[in-house]
Amino acid sequence: MSVNGKKSLNVGVFVPAFAIVLIAVAVGLINNELLVKVAKDIFYFSLSDFAWLYQLLAVSALGVVAYIFFSKAGNIRLGGANAKPTFSMATTFAMALTGGIATGVVTYSVNEPIIYMGNIYGEIANQSFAANTGEAAVFAIARSFHNWSFIPYAIYSIVGLMIGYMHYNRKKDFSIASTIAPVIGGHERKPVVRSLIDIISVLAIALGLASSLGAGLALIGSGIEAEYGIKSSPTTWLVLTLLISAIFITSALSGLKRGIRFLSSVNAYIFYGFMVILLLVGPVSYIFSLSVTSLGYWLDNFFLWAFDTKESGGEALVTWWTMYDWSIWIAYAPLMGLFLARISYGRTLREFLIINWILPSVFGMVWFAIWGGSAIKWQLDGTLDLVKVVTENGAVSGLWGFLQHLPFSAVLVPLAIFTLIISFATAADSMSSTIATICTKNISADEESPKAQKIIWGLSIGAIAYIMVAFGGGAQGVDGIKFLAAAGGFSVLFLFVLIVAAGARVFITKKECADEEPSASSLKAGVVND
Repeated sequence: MSVNGKKSLNVGVFVPAFAIVLIAVAVGLINNELLVKVAKDIFYFSLSDFAWLYQLLAVSALGVVAYIFFSKAGNIRLGGANAKPTFSMATTFAMALTGGIATGVVTYSVNEPIIYMGNIYGEIANQSFAANTGEAAVFAIARSFHNWSFIPYAIYSIVGLMIGYMHYNRKKDFSIASTIAPVIGGHERKPVVRSLIDIISVLAIALGLASSLGAGLALIGSGIEAEYGIKSSPTTWLVLTLLISAIFITSALSGLKRGIRFLSSVNAYIFYGFMVILLLVGPVSYIFSLSVTSLGYWLDNFFLWAFDTKESGGEALVTWWTMYDWSIWIAYAPLMGLFLARISYGRTLREFLIINWILPSVFGMVWFAIWGGSAIKWQLDGTLDLVKVVTENGAVSGLWGFLQHLPFSAVLVPLAIFTLIISFATAADSMSSTIATICTKNISADEESPKAQKIIWGLSIGAIAYIMVAFGGGAQGVDGIKFLAAAGGFSVLFLFVLIVAAGARVFITKKECADEEPSASSLKAGVVND
């Protein structure tokens, strides 16, 4: 079956994956309570019963990428010794950063630290200190560091690194199935195995992206309501869904080197600009003092937090925040890995990890230190009552109360809304294009995926997001969205186990390094990693 005259549709992947997504959309329209209930059951089952596995996997991914970064394996160049990068370091970082975080750092930059410090949903109920104190402030920033830095970006990086290495250096197909060849051998070439892996990955990212887009719709809607008095409603969210979908589908149709390259550059510069503005108008001395203390607190508690399955921190903190975070990062990881591999040809593995692991982690910590630190300072000294704002208006509302306090808020609030729209468009562009790639036979990393599929998946993701945000709110205002994201992460959890194991086998037990490139005969014979 021809999609664009050149490539054929992978029916074995497209039909089952799209059918499941279509069923989810239909159930959401007909009986949204049932969709939310099913997603909620998966949420509690996966994040409670399998919290131990999420934590072990996250730490294992961190260990593998750290080993590669500091070992001789870091010298391996994707594509071989003579390969040249397609994009500059700055452009690659902008695409990797904005294509991966969606609007997460904007959404939770103020809200997450304030929710922790104010104990709004019981996040610090198990701690020895009281809410709205100096100790709570340190904890809030430290916990944000933990959830938005080296562990989650290691989850992305291990998948992208393995896809790039197996495709460019081991001449495997450009697919997620190729990453697990080192642990399942020739079985990865079986059509049924490849199709199953691809279906799982497509579903995970469709659910994960829909949940992120849904959270963004809730956030943008609350911003419009706070600034312009237009009450959030299904009609408002529908208009926003159509606007965002139109932007990212148009960008996706223009191709990687034009669409997402342009969107990501614009997005990154806005991010940088916001940080500069806050450093100019915010409590700089307090930001530095709090962030340094919080860094020490995080390092002191790193191993406890990295292995806590809720017995220490409690359900409100661990299940609803950290485990939820890990589930959505894992949901994104397979297809985010394909995207990162596409833009990283010609990079050494160490350069790959600098761009996709080190720099985004540092960015995340600096971002939360500046935004979260400013919000906490103004909360503690009585300048703002963001705890009240979040308590009364939902988990994503604190950002707007914060921005309205800043000088030139009449400009900054619309700019933040624009940033959120572009952020979602950038992430959705990269992901819908990658889903289309998965659903196409015999496509390589440097080829564009079919336009028809980009449109189909873009519209489907927008539909799920709209349904969940319009009808699945809950106590935090985004409960239905969180349930959906957890379902996406759980669907790909055991595939991620194999990917991490494959990375460990290739680079740690077999100790692949740049001066040990396999011979053509060994590749043909399947000796290396197969």
